Amino acid sequence: MAKPTPTPSTVSSLPLYTQIKDRLRAGILDGTYAPLAQVPSEYELCAMFGVSRITVRQALGDLQKEGLLFKIHGKGTFVSKPKAFQNVTSLQGFAEAMSSMGYEIFNQLRSFRTVKADRQVTDRLNLEPGSEVVEIHRVRLLNRAPVSLEMTWLPASLGERLVKADLETRDIFLILENDCGVSLGHADVSIDSILADHDIAEALQVEEGSAVLRIERLTHDAEGLPVDYEYLYFRGDAFQYRLRIDREKSRKNTRKTR
Repeated sequence: MAKPTPTPSTVSSLPLYTQIKDRLRAGILDGTYAPLAQVPSEYELCAMFGVSRITVRQALGDLQKEGLLFKIHGKGTFVSKPKAFQNVTSLQGFAEAMSSMGYEIFNQLRSFRTVKADRQVTDRLNLEPGSEVVEIHRVRLLNRAPVSLEMTWLPASLGERLVKADLETRDIFLILENDCGVSLGHADVSIDSILADHDIAEALQVEEGSAVLRIERLTHDAEGLPVDYEYLYFRGDAFQYRLRIDREKSRKNTRKTR
């Protein structure tokens, strides 16, 4: 592994730990430190940069907070794998978004069945209590590694049209649009994190009780009718959602007139 340029500058106005952090970050981003590679120990970094262990620990701690490094007790500090990401500025299926970025996508279909919906599902899909829905469970694989568990509910009249669809390689959104003639309009999305139960942990190959990202998404057709209700559970170490937030135009215009 290449050695970082030693001895931070005493002329720079930046604190020593910031200079070390910036050099290590640059090494991670340019590939000097490969994903999952172990970085030099605190003792080695102290010798390389000629600084105290407190300074090195502060630099490493900041890089851990940024998600660039992770620590394994008793083994050392390692470079995190780059996370796949999906922008949420437009309504896209997982494979639709990931394939455009060059990732290989495959789905493990765990179940496809017609069930009597619980109260939450009927409320979301605007169905009568006790209505039947099609429930689909899939594990989404990114470059052959599990990245998310997808639980989907569709009104039975619509979901039963997917029984012969290729759910192992195609997004449900594209099947609805191209095979069923449903024009999708918008989705209501909420994001939080939960601790993985046994089923989620088994599907995503993570430790039970570890934190996972949970996306609740209710998709409507072009006329505003709910057609697809989902819970998506993502491995926190492998995926992230990104979004752009603009300042309200009315606020900008208000400032200009002052």
